[in-house]
Amino acid sequence: MAAPASVDPVDTRTGAGPRPGPVPWVAMYHSVGDATDDPYRITVTPDRLSAQLGWLRRRGLRGVSMTDLLAARARGAGRDLVGLTFDDGYADFVEHALPCLRRWDCGATLFVLPGRLGGVNAWDPLGPRKPLLTADGIRRAAAEGVEIGSHGLTHVDLTGADDAALGAETAESRALLAELTGAPVTGFCYPYGTVDARAADAVRAAGYRYACAIDPGPLTGPYALPRVHVGQNDTPLRLLLKTRLHRLRRRAAAGV
Repeated sequence: MAAPASVDPVDTRTGAGPRPGPVPWVAMYHSVGDATDDPYRITVTPDRLSAQLGWLRRRGLRGVSMTDLLAARARGAGRDLVGLTFDDGYADFVEHALPCLRRWDCGATLFVLPGRLGGVNAWDPLGPRKPLLTADGIRRAAAEGVEIGSHGLTHVDLTGADDAALGAETAESRALLAELTGAPVTGFCYPYGTVDARAADAVRAAGYRYACAIDPGPLTGPYALPRVHVGQNDTPLRLLLKTRLHRLRRRAAAGV
């Protein structure tokens, strides 16, 4: 997998951002492994992930990191690219997702929780408990060319966080990940996909260049990018319908 490129959403010749265009298609994954006990539908098996990436490639599309996707869009290119994101930083990413990405020559962005290194997904009351990546696991993913972004410090809903928690979840998590990986951290992902103007402002102030949500509505833009959930039940037909529905539902947004 190629190393992530830098993002520059502003045209340095004119000082203006690119013209609004269709919001890019971004797939949202979580865990890759055994999907038999999956009350939140967050898991895909390795075989299903490989089949989904193969479907993209056969359609002339390639999955890439968010930074690569946004950099291409800023150049007026990238119509053949799809963003691949993996939330929460599950340990199974290294074991199961990385081989699939290598097989299909795809990149990805992995959003992790530096406040829960080596822990579990304790925020999911129904379970099952899944181990999260350690610091070494995150560094291994980064060494494979995966972009590492922040999913906050401990996975809390930023729309209900007080000022101290908001600062820790955004700025502190970014600083910890930069120290861990030895590289700048430019991407953020809102836990639970929830975002409001205050949370988006905090992410921007913390120095991130973009942020991913799920369905941010009027906030859609570089700091609230919509994504499409992709799960175990998404066959080629369902994926085709999801890509077409995305084009119909998502409005144009400046900077993306």
